[in-house]
Amino acid sequence: MNWKIAFYLICGVVLLYLTLPIFIVIPMSFSSADYLQFPPPGFSLKWYRSFFNDYHWLLAAERSFKVAIITTILATFLGILSSLSFMRGNLKKKDFINFLLLSPMIFPVIVISIAIYGFYAKLGIIGTVFGLVIGHTIMAVPFVFVTVSAALTNYNMEIEYASLSLGANRLKTFLKITLPIIRPGVLSGALFAFIISFDEVVVSMFISGWRYTLPVKMWMDVRSEINPTITAVSSLLICLSVIILGSTNLLMRKK
Repeated sequence: MNWKIAFYLICGVVLLYLTLPIFIVIPMSFSSADYLQFPPPGFSLKWYRSFFNDYHWLLAAERSFKVAIITTILATFLGILSSLSFMRGNLKKKDFINFLLLSPMIFPVIVISIAIYGFYAKLGIIGTVFGLVIGHTIMAVPFVFVTVSAALTNYNMEIEYASLSLGANRLKTFLKITLPIIRPGVLSGALFAFIISFDEVVVSMFISGWRYTLPVKMWMDVRSEINPTITAVSSLLICLSVIILGSTNLLMRKK
């Protein structure tokens, strides 16, 4: 019993340490002060109004949502295809292929960013939405691959064989049989892909050019000035991340 109490106590301390910045940033976003101050001297929504009335912040947010949505669609499509090929195909050197698919999760993001920047510089697509989407997709596909592969681990292939034997083609079998069964894994991977793209800052800094995404805009503002508007943006991003991760957790429980 003592060990159990100690375990929960340690977990509680670690959790508090990890979430403490959140409990500081969110109250500061409602501060009435003209500079970063904790605890806030008063309550005000002026920093949220500052965000929603600033064209540059809104443009960066719009660009981040656009890139994240396109990245989610592309990464989900590629993740499903790679999972199906890996889990069902008679591939040689599966360990090496698995390493390649998961390498964006393994290698330092700064190394990947430099490699992407060097490649993009030759193609002349730095600062384009297309370049951002491809760069973010590279980072997001492994997460879709992992979740969909987990959903396919205990999948019963006999259901598909029965569908094929009754006259359905492979596409119809996938859409009517396979996809509904693995849907929780697909949706979880898609949510992960969205949040990876929306929160990505290092790759975006290298390839976004002057077309800043929201995380890059936040980084640039922190570097140049300490504007409390960034606390309001941070609070909104925290809420968005909590909603997406909570939805992912519900989907995985459903699975």
